Amino acid sequence: MSDAGRATAPAAGTTTTPAEEPTPARPPGKRRLVLWRHGQTAWNVERRFQGKTDIPLDDTGVAQARRAARLLAGLQPTALLASPLRRAADTAQALADLTGLPVRHDKDLIERDGGAWEGLTSQEIRDRYPAEHAAWQPPGGETSAQVAKRVGAALERALDDLPPTGQLVVASHGAALRLGMSHLLGLPQETWERLGGLSNCCWSVLTEMRDGGWRLAEHNAGTLPEPVLGDDRPEDRNGDPAP
Repeated sequence: MSDAGRATAPAAGTTTTPAEEPTPARPPGKRRLVLWRHGQTAWNVERRFQGKTDIPLDDTGVAQARRAARLLAGLQPTALLASPLRRAADTAQALADLTGLPVRHDKDLIERDGGAWEGLTSQEIRDRYPAEHAAWQPPGGETSAQVAKRVGAALERALDDLPPTGQLVVASHGAALRLGMSHLLGLPQETWERLGGLSNCCWSVLTEMRDGGWRLAEHNAGTLPEPVLGDDRPEDRNGDPAP
């Protein structure tokens, strides 16, 4: 047999390292993910770009958070996660006060870095940065792809820690959640704009499918999920047709 066809033993005094085993994927289950936008702030009312600027809830936002928390507590969440920015952290705390669950914070859930746009009104952005506004790319800020990757990774990490039947509520920000959700759903970037935004203190619900993927069950909701009654025959949380 030629050398090319003969197995070669390791040289004396050397050791072989077994091939690294791939990290196992998260076992599919019946997880539910609730993506909850923070309550109203003064800058929301003034239509100012907030980005990573740490703006607190206004009185209306505090009331919105308390009302939404009473509803979301009915879902019996098992874990709470939030952006550390006050408007999101305080929104999450309203639910923590009712459920007794601790709130974990992840800096990768903060809002999109708005660069030069932060603090400016919508009209000021249009007037000063017409080309960038048309492309929706803040000078010195993050791209949509960067935000989707950052927030999507934070959601994936949190889901890795969630039991198969766990229910995770994540309090974060409008753009961050929409883009992170798009990443988690595996949507192509050219379709991201087809997913509408989240209103203050509204949420979207994603349910885990049998193959471990995610299905958008509710979007921009302000009430608890209702059964889908009709001829569509939607899949249930395990990917099986609903009865």
